[in-house]
Amino acid sequence: MYEWNEMVQLMVDWIEANITESSSLLKMSEQLGYSPYYCSRQFNQLTGTTLRDYVWTRRISRAALELRDTDQRVLDIALKYGFSSQEAFTRAFNKAFQLTPAAYQKAPRPIKLAIRQEVFSPYHYLIKERDKMSKVHLQPAEIKVEFIPAHKFIGIWDLSAANFGEFWERGHSCDEICGTLESMSNHTLPGQLGQTAGWFYQNGQKGYLYGIPVSLEYEGPIPEGMECREIPESEYLVFFHPPFDYLKDNGDVMSTVEEVAWNFDPTGMGYEWDEGIKQDYQRHYPEGYGYAVLRPVKKA
Repeated sequence: MYEWNEMVQLMVDWIEANITESSSLLKMSEQLGYSPYYCSRQFNQLTGTTLRDYVWTRRISRAALELRDTDQRVLDIALKYGFSSQEAFTRAFNKAFQLTPAAYQKAPRPIKLAIRQEVFSPYHYLIKERDKMSKVHLQPAEIKVEFIPAHKFIGIWDLSAANFGEFWERGHSCDEICGTLESMSNHTLPGQLGQTAGWFYQNGQKGYLYGIPVSLEYEGPIPEGMECREIPESEYLVFFHPPFDYLKDNGDVMSTVEEVAWNFDPTGMGYEWDEGIKQDYQRHYPEGYGYAVLRPVKKA
């Protein structure tokens, strides 16, 4: 049922792996086993953009990260990402971000990077099929304690959303928000995983949040439409499942972890819940980290 979602995701993977090369639609289609026309049509249908435009925006965004994180010359980065000259790169960069590469390298600021497309996602497509020929072996949710120091959180808090899907259905632009936060990834709080979702509490009501944790000392710009809040230090109970097969096991893993997280009694560990001005965090990096729900606690 989702054959082409999976195939387009393979196209995205191929583009990311060959982003600095003179890749061609013909070469990619030959490796995937479909005609160039069919690949191009299906990519556009599922992503809403053409392959050519997607490659262009991803190249300019990846180049921006190198400008931010390295001291390479603008010309070298331009040539690496397939631009014929520094002038051509400057025109493209200015068109995408309304500033020059040299100005951005000198003083990085939040910009709206083009994010990697995800078209084969249980969040977006509510995939519930399972491989009926093999059993899914889930591990029980692990429970551990993690200390997170006082920090700032930059993002969006939405009281009308209860989960990831509802958050994006409320009119928030996933591409713009995630792209902007990606441009700030160099400010991520040490020890954390970057863009983070979760839950917060306000006047007895529970809402959903999305953003990035940064150090308490961060005094840089706050992207338009976002807020910056200080979050006190705290110990967290972490309900965790290690890396898993995203496409097969995502729903089961999330249910397993959340069933324990929302029904656990911390008094047996000498704690009590400490939600209020603090917030719950959700980490979802299936292939490399796994899935976790973090709830703040204090000594009982």
